[in-house]
Amino acid sequence: MPTPPTPLVLVSGSGRSGTSSLAGTLKRLGLHVPQPEVEASETNPRGFYEPQWVIDFHKRHLRELALFNIDSRPAAVDLVADYLASGEPTAELREWLSGQLDAEQIVVKDPHAFWFARAWEDASRDLDVDLRWLTALRHPAEVVGSRDIAYLSSQSDDLRLTKETSNVAGWVHAALLTEQAGRGDKRSFVRYVDLLADWRAALAPVQQQLELDFNTDLSSTEHHPVDDFIEPSMRKSQLTWDDVRTPVWLRDMAEEVWQLLGVLTTSPADDDTQARLDVIHLEYDTRYADAVALTFDHTKAESTLAAREARDAQRATVQHLRRELDQARRAGRPQTVGGREAASILGRAVVRRVRRPRG
Repeated sequence: MPTPPTPLVLVSGSGRSGTSSLAGTLKRLGLHVPQPEVEASETNPRGFYEPQWVIDFHKRHLRELALFNIDSRPAAVDLVADYLASGEPTAELREWLSGQLDAEQIVVKDPHAFWFARAWEDASRDLDVDLRWLTALRHPAEVVGSRDIAYLSSQSDDLRLTKETSNVAGWVHAALLTEQAGRGDKRSFVRYVDLLADWRAALAPVQQQLELDFNTDLSSTEHHPVDDFIEPSMRKSQLTWDDVRTPVWLRDMAEEVWQLLGVLTTSPADDDTQARLDVIHLEYDTRYADAVALTFDHTKAESTLAAREARDAQRATVQHLRRELDQARRAGRPQTVGGREAASILGRAVVRRVRRPRG
């Protein structure tokens, strides 16, 4: 009898959506987290339950592409697709994953995973791994506000509007891409608030939809280690749209996406819901293109000012080094290592200035 494929649950979702709580719960229910894990921190003392290798893998490639975790740019999708076309990131992932298949069930959590869904799909297929997506859902106002409200509370209204608008847009884009990534595979969605309120009830449909074996009967009330891990007080941020500054159209779009994803908690492949999400995705791309066009002059001016400030800073450095070298020569001081380094820096700066194209 052939050996069944190894189940691999990929926990994704926007950061601060409860992905750590979800992965930590699955670990306590008997699933294996590849080691070593990212260590707990002051910001997350209960632990992240993220394989260190996977986090390093995703972050390294995102840096190479100059992408953010919840990058709001529609063009980012094509950037990743072109990048993965070389096959190198997939080969790297396949090599690592091939050494993790001794466990009966595996859980890998990383909010960056949706960007590299194609790599995970291809590597899993090549290794006869049964990839299953589990997405943590948390209201966008709470996700956006949990970190930035405190930081931005003393900032100007303009800065707050800009930052929170960008973060809401990033949430919408990440939510849409994450939902798309899991289509065609076994998948499940779970609300963070439901997980905290009653983890047994929240994970019952997850167990069924993802066809997982847990080390306990979810219908039992017998004490389980998850009871010591999950508690309602973990939901420290309970914000609403009244706490977030963002354009009305974007707020309404994010709210509709949130409601539609809620439908998928009970019907993960609902055709009408998926179709509506596709329409919203097209609308988002169009709105984003309009915003970029509208802010062309602003972006160009900011770029020009940034380049001017960089030139001014370079000029100031050159002038400072020249003064130091002149003072050293007048004082008859011998050349030091620092002096030689200064002369080298000065020479390179002057060369860059001469070679810089004009206009």
